[in-house]
Amino acid sequence: MKKTLVAALVTAAGLTLLVPVDARADVTHVTLGGVRVALHADTRQVVTVNRTHGYHARIGFWMLRQGRWTQVYDVRDGRIGYGGLARPLHRVQGSGTTPLGTVRLISAFGRHSRGTGWNLPYRRIHRGDYWVEDNESPFYNRYRNKSQGGFRWWLPSSAENSSERLRDFRVPYEYAVVTSYNREQVRHRGAGIFLHVNGRGATAGCVSAPRAFLRRMMWRLDPAQDPVLAVGR
Repeated sequence: MKKTLVAALVTAAGLTLLVPVDARADVTHVTLGGVRVALHADTRQVVTVNRTHGYHARIGFWMLRQGRWTQVYDVRDGRIGYGGLARPLHRVQGSGTTPLGTVRLISAFGRHSRGTGWNLPYRRIHRGDYWVEDNESPFYNRYRNKSQGGFRWWLPSSAENSSERLRDFRVPYEYAVVTSYNREQVRHRGAGIFLHVNGRGATAGCVSAPRAFLRRMMWRLDPAQDPVLAVGR
């Protein structure tokens, strides 16, 4: 919520991810729902985020069927960060901005047990689970339990290097999909950019959508389809 995005596979202990979409040499581009999307050769699923006004956005889910991109469904009550949009390389942690561009959707976490048919790597939130946003930690922008150490989990939420205790966000993190933003762990660029359930208003940098949309996403998203999220103006 406070932050940024990532890319690929998860193990029981943590995330093992791929490189960001834009780092791949075989990327092509297409415009879907008014949003420019960077596609890898294996991408068959796309979530588009098109800001309409303020922190509001229209969010669509697209699938490649028989060589044609088809919008399966969309919602008009999507949200972005309270700070607006920012270019990924210029984003600053704590700015409340949502990074523009395309990132992979690589894993998920939430408050429920894994659903039958969910294909993304998934972790159920447990006591002591955090998303690390401590710039001095080697686990910056990673999912980690405080019992594992390696970050200052005790810092107050008002501190610059505080991390997110995931249980504190019961509504937004009921369902949350992890992105590949800043997987390379550039400090102060931000961590924890997700696609999650709407809260009361703007996010702190993530993309959010109505609960029903996220529930459908959990059933639809398939790592074999190399799904991506694309944010545009």
